[in-house]
Amino acid sequence: MIEDFKKFLLQTNALALAVGVIIGGAIGKVVSSLVSDMLMPVIGLLIPGGAWRDLKWVLRVNPDGSAGNAVTYGAFIGAVVDFVIVAFCVFMITKALIKPAPAAPAAPSKTCPDCLETVPLAARKCRACGSAV
Repeated sequence: MIEDFKKFLLQTNALALAVGVIIGGAIGKVVSSLVSDMLMPVIGLLIPGGAWRDLKWVLRVNPDGSAGNAVTYGAFIGAVVDFVIVAFCVFMITKALIKPAPAAPAAPSKTCPDCLETVPLAARKCRACGSAV
């Protein structure tokens, strides 16, 4: 039973996925803190009206004058701005940390002396002009 479980973890990459989820959650907390604690205060200074996240469209007013029902579009806009900033930060972090795999080397080839077409090294006849290579 334990051997089957080890086999499952290693063959399905479940362990790597679990590590990725844990690290992703930790990075998410760091990036969210970067956005809410470092960037949004600066953005709040640049946007006139400071409390733009509290903007709402009141649908119904209670008898005491408070908003009964309201569409809080300021909170929605704030969530969209947060998402864009978090997505950009994650993109920049992954771009800096993950390097693309090197390109595979080209298959060995030679050039046909008659038509200058590239043909595989093991070829005896050019596929373009039919001459011997």
